[in-house]
Amino acid sequence: MKTLDYIPTNKIERASTLVTTGIKVGGNYLKYYGQKALNQAPEKEQLDEANAKDIYDGLKSLKGSALKVAQMLSMDRNLLPQAYVEQFSLSQFSVPPLSAPLVRKLVRKYLGANPEVIFDTFATQSIHAASIGQVHQAVKNGKKLAVKIQYPGVADSIGSDLSLVKPIALRMFNLKGADTDKFFKEVEIKLLEETDYRLELSQGQEVAQNCGHLPHLQFPNYYEEWSSDKILTMDWMEGEHLSEYVEKHPGPNPENDRLGQALWDFYMYQMHVRKKVHADPHPGNFLVAPNGDLIAIDFGCMKTVPEEFYIPYFELSRPEILNDEQAFQQRLHTLEILTPIDKDEEIRFFTALFHRMMLLFTQPFHQEDFDFGASDFWDQIAALSQEYSTDSQLRKMNGNRGSKHFIYINRTFFGLYSLLNDLKARVKIYNYTYFV
Repeated sequence: MKTLDYIPTNKIERASTLVTTGIKVGGNYLKYYGQKALNQAPEKEQLDEANAKDIYDGLKSLKGSALKVAQMLSMDRNLLPQAYVEQFSLSQFSVPPLSAPLVRKLVRKYLGANPEVIFDTFATQSIHAASIGQVHQAVKNGKKLAVKIQYPGVADSIGSDLSLVKPIALRMFNLKGADTDKFFKEVEIKLLEETDYRLELSQGQEVAQNCGHLPHLQFPNYYEEWSSDKILTMDWMEGEHLSEYVEKHPGPNPENDRLGQALWDFYMYQMHVRKKVHADPHPGNFLVAPNGDLIAIDFGCMKTVPEEFYIPYFELSRPEILNDEQAFQQRLHTLEILTPIDKDEEIRFFTALFHRMMLLFTQPFHQEDFDFGASDFWDQIAALSQEYSTDSQLRKMNGNRGSKHFIYINRTFFGLYSLLNDLKARVKIYNYTYFV
């Protein structure tokens, strides 16, 4: 794979890359409509594939928050056409790495010496390159290590990247009004946290300490003496990424059920006991160890769940609340889904919409155990998503609804459900839960 000696870091350079990408996408549309005009019956899927590839190619050269947004979008399979999901999912594994000379320069800058001086051995060719940083293998005192190096300029470009992405997101999610800033501010804060590797180090140590007792879970040790705000050194964990494992071991089977149970208990313990959760559940952040344990890595994105959000959020799942319209609407107001300025039509519409959503998405919480590989569950999700994505009434209304905390809490559950579906896992629900 081609390596990078340089990443655009200023706003003009990064905007220029996106403009070039936009021109390519415009050309794809011209070709598509030209074929339609000639009655050549082009496939919409081909247009999606061409656009998805061009957009991803542009984002991967920028890296940083632009590529991270693509990664976040790829986790919700019902939001985007399949071609986009497949291309954006590559941001978890398949992006061009930094060149060896640039890697040596960065290690020297942030750790004070060349990598071969600090470590006994250091592989300048990265093992894994993702959206914010890339991982190198090293050895020190006989211990195999993973050294994560952040791409230059990532933190400095977050604000400008989001300003470039914002108009697209406003149209995609039908957001209106000044109050949309709270959502973008939440994303900006979390992305900035992910660029602070000292924070990730402390969060990784905290999670390992608090969740180390959970069965079939492993966590790496971290090494402060070989870390900085832009470089993070931890144990090299032997295993294969969860998505690679699933390809070789498609479920359902008892081994995948055990992995799924470890994953479910990990998230439910964090959510309901610690009230602070790993909010980046994509396959690149989990490995499967040779002994079948689940290995959790990358704790740059952690979300604290405030009590004033946690209680009404999970109360919406309780049968007695779901069956009481007044109580249900009261929680919707508390969570800012319904607003004081809503008209009667909007109150009726969004109450009905969220009632349907909660009945569907909380199905796992209403059973002793749940099969996340069940096709009917995912068929219902796909059907509901399709229905409302084409709903003309919804497009006329302001989609700017809900507490800012929804962004990462919903992302956590969507990602968790998707991983469990990949495993085709059946899990016991009530080991750690709000309902007990």
